[in-house]
Amino acid sequence: MGRWPTGSQERLQDAAIELFSERGYEHTTVAHITEAAGLTERTFYNHFADKREVLFPDQKRFVAELAEAVRAAPADQSPLDSIAAALLLTTSWFDQRHDAARRRRTILDTRAELRERELAKMAALEEALAGALRERGGAGISAALTAAAAVGAYRLATAAWLADPQRRPLEHHLKVSFEGLRTTAMNW
Repeated sequence: MGRWPTGSQERLQDAAIELFSERGYEHTTVAHITEAAGLTERTFYNHFADKREVLFPDQKRFVAELAEAVRAAPADQSPLDSIAAALLLTTSWFDQRHDAARRRRTILDTRAELRERELAKMAALEEALAGALRERGGAGISAALTAAAAVGAYRLATAAWLADPQRRPLEHHLKVSFEGLRTTAMNW
């Protein structure tokens, strides 16, 4: 049995997104979130450092798992393809949370400090992926450029996924984005 109620992190996230959407980010406190989730503030702080972090759940684990997948990629797989394959492993999880992701995006777009936090998270992802590529034998500048381009393609894919009126899966948008990156790189 875990130390905290099962599903408490998800309950806190769902409550936070709901309240941020209804009341606004600035008018929602941790106390409001925990009350809506039926949990304690202590439980909240066991999962998140502050209310901003509730919008970036499991980011460290996400980054670590992607970097590990890149390190474990077949030796003959290109650096860019190894990152694309790692990201594709995450798509079903995100697709199951499409509505929450869309609402989360709206919340992030309303607050400069949240967009700044997101950029810091993307920079951490980029650095971890570059490190994984270097561990695979990639040169420093090539690893950094590939990781930066891949994270850019990922960001464009998620934006397209969230805005897609046809609600095509994230996998579709990732493939389109990475194919566009490959085409651009080859033809420039």
